[in-house]
Amino acid sequence: MMHIQITVNGTHYRVQSAPNRTLLELLRDDLSITGVKDACGQEGECGACSVLLDGKLVNSCLVLAGQADGRKVITVEGLASTDRLHPIQQAFVEAGAVQCGYCTPGAILAAYALLHRTPRPSDEQIKQALSGNLCRCTGYTKMITAIHHAAEELSHVR
Repeated sequence: MMHIQITVNGTHYRVQSAPNRTLLELLRDDLSITGVKDACGQEGECGACSVLLDGKLVNSCLVLAGQADGRKVITVEGLASTDRLHPIQQAFVEAGAVQCGYCTPGAILAAYALLHRTPRPSDEQIKQALSGNLCRCTGYTKMITAIHHAAEELSHVR
């Protein structure tokens, strides 16, 4: 077992973990953070487990828990404030881009990472940013619309 210190959504944790456990397992099983999903059997192919690790979008199923020691993680739960959704989350709801919801957290975090790099992305840039997120329900059109709406909303905040 190893000791891991990690900050998740602004809260500091000290946990014990086996060296072969993934960040996904640590988040879901040890910390009960369920916005990260395991949809591909931890093969890194669906994006449902995406998190921001020190600001970089990663598949948490491909990161060993020990690699997150001393680092900051943001999950979809960490975007919203206590009284309202983040503008990207709100745009996904309003555009109907949430369907079954399984891929939604990863897609929202992919959009968040994109909009931090590229405040006014093109459709092509959005498609590229979402390329690591498998969705079987929305067909991505509503996600693209949501991301454009969120970009517009965030441009007023900046």
